[in-house]
Amino acid sequence: MPSDSHPQPTGRLDRIPAVWLVVAGIFSVQFGAAIAKHLFPLVPPTSMVWLRLATSSVIFLIVARPRLRGRNRTDWLVALGFGLSLVTMNWAIYQSFARIPLGIAVTIEFLGPLTVAIVGSRRLLDLVWVALAAAGVALLGLTPGSLNLAGVLFALLAGLGWACYILMSAQTGRRWPGLQGLTVASLVGGILLAPPAILEAGSRLLQPEVLAFGVAVGLLSSVIPYSLELNALRRIPPRLFGILMSLEPAAAALAAMILLREFLTWTQWLALACVVSASVGATRSNRPPAEPAAI
Repeated sequence: MPSDSHPQPTGRLDRIPAVWLVVAGIFSVQFGAAIAKHLFPLVPPTSMVWLRLATSSVIFLIVARPRLRGRNRTDWLVALGFGLSLVTMNWAIYQSFARIPLGIAVTIEFLGPLTVAIVGSRRLLDLVWVALAAAGVALLGLTPGSLNLAGVLFALLAGLGWACYILMSAQTGRRWPGLQGLTVASLVGGILLAPPAILEAGSRLLQPEVLAFGVAVGLLSSVIPYSLELNALRRIPPRLFGILMSLEPAAAALAAMILLREFLTWTQWLALACVVSASVGATRSNRPPAEPAAI
């Protein structure tokens, strides 16, 4: 029986269990990433990220209609910082999995939110999760054949961007309610990335096929998952949401297997399991801020 603090189902999404909405959002993000990687020979990574941000910006603008008048300097600085973290996270992870397998890139990237969950904790148990995550990274180091330094460094930069995204989300949410903060951040990211994206892809960005795939990736990787996760967060505790988000690396590996024929070795699967387990354990022990992912 639902408690009084949870709204009764009213819309179609409300009739679906919140856990399944989060899981669907996770797989939507990762399948969108796999589709994007498949298109890299046609559209370079930077241009694909820009198409994704442009798509989400237009849709979020229509839906959220952010109030821009009357904003003070701090509001805009927070939105700018949120936008910088968003574009860094997305651009870096696309650069990473252009060079190394998608599942491995997302596993390394996930060290960012895991660090946010653990930093500042004084619980001895959290040292176990640190050691487990370190073991996962060490196992990845045992399979250098599928890795290169640039891909790993870009994944670490994406993890840093994700950590900043989480830390900035609380301030953004207080100053820009609902989807307004994400809308402004997407616009900031799209504006910053437009010059290099246009220089990199040129007239290819105007091809109908490219535009269609860019819209598809934007929907799968940003619009659909954020909408699903926003609905789910109204009905489940943030800590449960954070635990579910720990499935991101596994979802990325599965999407890469299905769409890209990227198969991980047993050592890489074990490394992935270590990082996912460390994330679940750290999230259960703490209550970090949880926000939808935006690979």
